[in-house]
Amino acid sequence: MVTAGVYMVARCHVLFQLAPLSLEVVAVLGAATALFAATIGLAQNDIKRVLAYSTVSQLGYMFMALGVGAFSAGIFHLMTHAFFKALLFLGAGSVIHALSDEQDLRRMGGLAPRLPWTHATMLIATLAIAGLPPFAGFFSKDEILSSAFAFGHYGVWLVGLVGAVITAFYMFRLYVLCFRGSSRVPHQAEHPLHESPPSMIVPLAVLAALSIVGGWVGLPFQKGGHAFERWLAPVFGPGPVVAPRPERSAGIEWALIAASVAAGLLGIGMAFRLYLRNPARATALAERYASLRTLLQNKYWVDEFYDATVVRFFAWLAQWFWRFWDEVIVDGAVNAVGYTLEGAAAILRLFQTGFVGTYALFLVLGVAALLLHVLRH
Repeated sequence: MVTAGVYMVARCHVLFQLAPLSLEVVAVLGAATALFAATIGLAQNDIKRVLAYSTVSQLGYMFMALGVGAFSAGIFHLMTHAFFKALLFLGAGSVIHALSDEQDLRRMGGLAPRLPWTHATMLIATLAIAGLPPFAGFFSKDEILSSAFAFGHYGVWLVGLVGAVITAFYMFRLYVLCFRGSSRVPHQAEHPLHESPPSMIVPLAVLAALSIVGGWVGLPFQKGGHAFERWLAPVFGPGPVVAPRPERSAGIEWALIAASVAAGLLGIGMAFRLYLRNPARATALAERYASLRTLLQNKYWVDEFYDATVVRFFAWLAQWFWRFWDEVIVDGAVNAVGYTLEGAAAILRLFQTGFVGTYALFLVLGVAALLLHVLRH
């Protein structure tokens, strides 16, 4: 459901390319979304919430690709993201299951030896979303950034590169807080702590394999495009309104790849330095920039703004329609019909007395009226 918009824009690419400004809007919104959601993920402590905002950020990358005209790259990232994000969510479920429904990263730590299979598969998925080779996320993310640079969207490329650093940072923050360091698991969750059963581990292993090899269909430097791009060629191939991707030298391609990998390594290194080697430094920074942390933890107060400007207004409007339209107009019309029929029935009831003499009187009056009518005509 969350990727339906990506599919819609990709399938309607011809219409979007006929209005280039619309593609610019898609690219800018995609870049803004990727960076916006990534910064929110920095300060979340609920393991599932971190992954949820990670999904929003990765959707931004997909729209970024579509907006710069790299439609196959957007769909490619949609595919690889499905592998490692499904693995991350299922792995998080395995962790929550092992910790008796605990979801707070601050109450985890040191789980790697206790949950070896969950740890290994989650590490693979985290490396994939961080964009390190040879994992699946590297190939699709690198193609998005490379395409943004190739089509001249240097600002979008730069935002995407910064977002890659932040993505690697907050995902390895999650990894370190969950699996590395000293244990912060509550005492009541320590005793039942155990690895998940095979019914949960086998899907993790399958997705881990796909998170490694799923991007190999997009190996760069392929003549005529990589395998996944060639497979999508009947849909996104060159046409009257589809601009071909500009050709660049191998040196520039390697430089862009190096920048992409360096961004991921920088984010990973920062996460390990702050949360594993010197966690006191992370705590000090959080206290020093408490207002910024509050801003990020509250998601820039987007929910509150939406509630104040949209939800409350439409709730008031719905209440008004309920009080006026539903109760006065609709219920009033229905009740009016009922009252009318009830009044008519009360009048007609006067003629239905159950006495034979009354019915005989009305019969005689009726016959007299009929004779009078006949005699007059």
